[in-house]
Amino acid sequence: MSDVIILPGLFGSGEGHWQQHWLRDQPGSRYVAQDDWDHPNLDNWLQRLESTLEEVGEAYLVAHSLGCLLAARLAGRSAARRVKGALLVAPCDLPVTEILHPGHIAFGGMPTAALPFPSIVVGSMNDAYMTVDRLSLFGRLWKAETRNIGLAGHINIASGFGRWRTGYRLLETLKARAGDRRRIISAQPAFAM
Repeated sequence: MSDVIILPGLFGSGEGHWQQHWLRDQPGSRYVAQDDWDHPNLDNWLQRLESTLEEVGEAYLVAHSLGCLLAARLAGRSAARRVKGALLVAPCDLPVTEILHPGHIAFGGMPTAALPFPSIVVGSMNDAYMTVDRLSLFGRLWKAETRNIGLAGHINIASGFGRWRTGYRLLETLKARAGDRRRIISAQPAFAM
């Protein structure tokens, strides 16, 4: 069974991107693809993610950029119960991304619902796709722990992130928190009606 599902950003995560390293380094990890990475279709992508979660049972999501917004779209959907946790790296701000890449995406508004699974949002002080203030705002809205890793750009190849070992540690932190949360929930007494 897969433990990690990789969700790339706009244009996919090309060779050398830390997500490509994760696919090789994390046995059993899966990649949820798009038919056209230059013009991703939200509905099709969301359906593929939900189908992948159905196939694997439960998994952690490891998302980058636009993939973070796909993960956030699971809030309120039944497939969310299959997500053990989400590591959301360098989420993009749709209005900014639409200006930077006109005509490439049609994702509607930013997802704002609280995520029903443990999440860590990772961003930087100089990401052209999302300001620090917006990163903090969406971290709060999504009820996610937010980590600012300094001057790290969009946390991609262009900003020097190939094999990103700190990301592995963040995923392990998330897994530990998710495990703690599950133990607390399972230890709560059931009340008869």
